Amino acid sequence: MIHANNPAPTPRNADILRSAALAVIAALTLTAQTAPSPPAGTCAAGVGVQILGSGGPIAESDRAGSSAIVWIDGAAAILVDTGSGAFLRYAQSGARFEDHRAIAFTHFHADHVADLAAVLNSGGFSDRTEPLTIMGPTGSADFPGLNAHLQALFHPQSGAFRYLSGYLDGSAGKAKLLPIEVAADAVPAPWVDTKTGAKITAIPVQHGIVPALAYLIEVQGKSIVFAGDQNEFSEEFVAFLEDRKPDLLIVHNVIPEGPGQPRGLHRPPKQLGVMAAAINPKLLVLSHNMKRALDRHTEGEAAIRKSYKGPMRIAGDLDCFPLG
Repeated sequence: MIHANNPAPTPRNADILRSAALAVIAALTLTAQTAPSPPAGTCAAGVGVQILGSGGPIAESDRAGSSAIVWIDGAAAILVDTGSGAFLRYAQSGARFEDHRAIAFTHFHADHVADLAAVLNSGGFSDRTEPLTIMGPTGSADFPGLNAHLQALFHPQSGAFRYLSGYLDGSAGKAKLLPIEVAADAVPAPWVDTKTGAKITAIPVQHGIVPALAYLIEVQGKSIVFAGDQNEFSEEFVAFLEDRKPDLLIVHNVIPEGPGQPRGLHRPPKQLGVMAAAINPKLLVLSHNMKRALDRHTEGEAAIRKSYKGPMRIAGDLDCFPLG
C-alpha cells in the first residue's frame, strides 16, 4: 500500500528494495541452515534421552532414521540404533565415541543399522582403545544375528568394510567390540555397566519375521523404554513392563489408524494407546514417524487417547528429553 505522503518508488529504488529483500531472505535462510547444534551435555545434567533420528525407512522428509542417545552426566553413554542419516545427527548432537558404554540394536532393518559403519569409522579417529559392548538379537533364516552382521561388515577377508576389521579383535588401534547376542524369545538377565551403573534389559518383541528387541534402560533412579518396531502381538513385552511407570516410553509411529495399512510389523495408533496405558509412562514419545502416520495424526492421536490419557509428544531429530 502506497501512502499519499510517500512517493512511489522509482525503478531504481524498486531494484534496491528488491535486492535488499533478497539479501534478508538469504540471510534468514543461511541462519536457519547454520543454526548452532546443541553441544554435548545440554540434553541433561543427569540423565536424558536425545532422539537423533525420528523418521522412518522412506526418503520422504528431513528426518533421519531411527537412532537415539541416552546421556548420563553429560556423556553420550548408550547409543540405541544407528539408522540412515543418524551419522549426521550424531555429529550435531556433540556425542563423543570415547564416551559410549554400549551400543544397542533393536533389529537389523537398514533404517535402524545403516550408519553403524559410519559411526565406527568416525570412532577410529578418536583416542578410544577401551572395548565397547554392542548388543542385538540373534538371527533367523531371513536375517543375520548380531555376530553375523558384524562379520558381514568387518570380517578381515570378506567384510564389506574389512579395513575396519580391527573392531573385531582390537587390532590396528581400534576399540574391540564385545558382542552380546540376545535370543529373541526370552528376557535375559540385564547387562550392567560397571562405570555408570546403567542397567540394560533386552525384551523380545514381535516384528513379523524379523528377530527384534525392545530395551529397558535404568540408571540413577530413572527408567527409559525403547519399544522398537513391534506389532500388537508383543504381549510378553507388555506383560513384562505392565504398570512399570517408566519416565519415558518411546514408541514407533509408523502407520495410521484404519484399514488399508500394512499389518504384522507395527502397532497402529489404537494399539500404541493400549500398550501405553498398560505400561503407564510419565511421558509417551512418538518417534520413527512416517509421513503416512503424521498426515493423519489427529485421527491417530484420537485412537491413542481411547486408552492412554497421559502426556504425549511427537519427537523431532535432535529433540532432548531431560530426566534430571
